[in-house]
Amino acid sequence: MPTPVRTAVVGTGNRAQLFTEGLAKRDGYDVVALCDPNSVRMAFHNRMLLAAGRRPAHQWPPARFDEMIRVERIELLVVTTVDATHNRYIEAALRAGVRVISEKPMTTDATKAQSILDTVRETGGELAVAYNYRFNPVHRKVRELLAGGAIGDIHSVHFEWLLDVSHGADYFRRWHRDKANSGGLMVHKASHHFDLVNWWLGAEPRIVYGQGQLAFYGPDHKHGYARDYARAHGSETSLDDPFALHLADNATLKELYLDAEVEDGYYRDRNVFAPGVTIEDDMALLVSYDSGASMSYHLTAYSPAEGYRVMFNGSGGRLELNVEESTWTMPHLRVASARGAVHGDLAAPTAGQTSITLRPLWSPPEDHTVDHDHAGHGGADARVLAALLDDDPTHAADVADARQAALALVTGLAANRSFETGRPVRTSDVLDL
Repeated sequence: MPTPVRTAVVGTGNRAQLFTEGLAKRDGYDVVALCDPNSVRMAFHNRMLLAAGRRPAHQWPPARFDEMIRVERIELLVVTTVDATHNRYIEAALRAGVRVISEKPMTTDATKAQSILDTVRETGGELAVAYNYRFNPVHRKVRELLAGGAIGDIHSVHFEWLLDVSHGADYFRRWHRDKANSGGLMVHKASHHFDLVNWWLGAEPRIVYGQGQLAFYGPDHKHGYARDYARAHGSETSLDDPFALHLADNATLKELYLDAEVEDGYYRDRNVFAPGVTIEDDMALLVSYDSGASMSYHLTAYSPAEGYRVMFNGSGGRLELNVEESTWTMPHLRVASARGAVHGDLAAPTAGQTSITLRPLWSPPEDHTVDHDHAGHGGADARVLAALLDDDPTHAADVADARQAALALVTGLAANRSFETGRPVRTSDVLDL
């Protein structure tokens, strides 16, 4: 048997569980090191490794990251830290000759993105970014239809994404609420969709115009939902607040965050209407592509339901994708899974329907619906792990490399700049791709 790949995971919050568990299940990998400022969270991940029959990993603080790479002889690094810190670890690992897998988005601003791209070019290193939506069977079916010429030449796309007041609100409870950390929802979340559209169309974005606002969350609204507390834990006022997250009600969230507060003071359960929110919750874009197609895109983070609708118009007809991840939102976020709290993975019992409808010219509509998997990100999480970690050339071809990850990122970066200036922004003025 070949020697297992010596692997480190930097950043041991909730999203890192996907990778720690996935690596622990594969004999070809050995997680030998964890790196995080919080030893409580690292200990949580070590318990996961032990439960899978693996050895616990050595725990390292971020200040000793470079030493960790050298001493532990790391061959693969998985980066799941706060988005704004990805570049520090990606670049150091690439310069040390280490293969890197990064959670999306690759980073949060143009300076850091350009630095990562330049480092990849200089080192010839391997960087993959986990844009898992490419591996959702529903999205793959859409690509198959479009690539097969089902609607001819594609002229326009409309993409509407609704985040409900459970999943959507969660970005306003945690570190994502500060644009300096996350780049806002145009970068942290919508880059998922921008990557899909690039992949679906086989095209690259050229010009972006957008308008964004903080219409619902934050302290300056008169809708009457706001309660007077800073964070939910220990607050009587939060007990009947449908926007509150109660960490003590969920064993995983309690271990990862509530029990870990003593080390770093990070609160995972902030009031979504408290001061400190610097990201938008309602955003509209117009994007033009080098293929000649255009896209109108709208993200709403305070919807009563969750899902997305995508409509493609072409010379031979129209293709419609409709995904109802939840038809309504239950009050009080008391879920059995921490991943459901963070990523909206648990759609039941409010899950709706998924449909793919082809409307050709001069013919009746055709249903091309495939089964929608309500496991992690429509079943994409397990599939992206297989593509990233297994010797599977069928799926590996669709893994996003550094340039593709930058193309997904650049639409959101240009949108943020357009929000500030009120003007269209050329993507070539944002990144040298």
